[in-house]
Amino acid sequence: MPVCVSGPPTFPTSTCASTPSTVASTVLAGHVHVVAAAIRNPAGEYLLTLRGDHQHQGGKWEFPGGKVEPAESREAALARELHEELGIVPRRARPLIQIPHAYADKRVFLDVWLVEAFDGTPHPHEGQPMRWVSAAELAGLEFPAANRPILAALGLPDRYLITPPPGDDHVAFLGDLQAALAGGIRLVQLRAHRLPVPDLSSLAAEVIALAHHYDARVLVNGTPALAGRLGADGVHLRAALLGPNVTAEVAALRRAREGCLVGASCHGAAELARAAVIGADFAVLGPVAVTRTHPDAEPLGWTAFERLTRSTPLPVYALGGLGEADLPEAWRRGAQGVAAIRAFWGSPGVADA
Repeated sequence: MPVCVSGPPTFPTSTCASTPSTVASTVLAGHVHVVAAAIRNPAGEYLLTLRGDHQHQGGKWEFPGGKVEPAESREAALARELHEELGIVPRRARPLIQIPHAYADKRVFLDVWLVEAFDGTPHPHEGQPMRWVSAAELAGLEFPAANRPILAALGLPDRYLITPPPGDDHVAFLGDLQAALAGGIRLVQLRAHRLPVPDLSSLAAEVIALAHHYDARVLVNGTPALAGRLGADGVHLRAALLGPNVTAEVAALRRAREGCLVGASCHGAAELARAAVIGADFAVLGPVAVTRTHPDAEPLGWTAFERLTRSTPLPVYALGGLGEADLPEAWRRGAQGVAAIRAFWGSPGVADA
């Protein structure tokens, strides 16, 4: 469900999910506000341009974009920059990630959009080298440091399924998981704290095999050591585990399992900061809204969620009382997407996580 952007050139309004946001609502004080576009073609390739040697961070590949002008909305800036730099008019775009980054000589706030449809043929009007690259090639290229979180965001889906407690009927559990995977879920957190380790090991093997059949990844909620023993694609860390001692455990897991993912549960700024320090790939932040599973938890609300996501370079999933219908608002507020339990399990679309 794309979010339409507006500004010169004019974008169609029929698919807009929300009104355009202003510069003041997004940029951090003291940062240079920059928009960038991850332009993806039907083959799944991304368009990159090479920064000139005379430019800041010169000689490195980047996602096209440029500075937001005073009083210009980020949507209008995106449209203007792509038209001026590449001669294209984006037709379907949505927010991807917002990245605060401090270089030695400047601080930037990178406002990144995923562009999946555009009019025109990209041509570098400023004469800079340009190339389309596959998603697999991105990791091998040199980017400005502020661009690196974009790669993390592009490698993550917009929905993150958290499994409910397995209970005693593992056959039914696996059936519900298969339905979710068939519905497009590609990232799963297996959360089964109450299972004895032998039972968890058996269930995890079946969950991982089933997920891999759908090219999905499974993270185990627990310690890095447990995730490694179970052969998972990564680990999801509870907030209580985000201390200094886990850094070495995360590093050991990454050495043992190349390409593994590390997620972290967070409830505020301090935990988001710790998640970044230990090297997490993404965070889950909430609850955003009231949930039936945790009715006494004080919800953050979207305003606080947006403020907190602007403080971290990590991709952040919104959690709590949300479902697939909330994706456009989550994107507008800076989220990678939505994490949920029941909304993505059993009866899709029911916000109950």
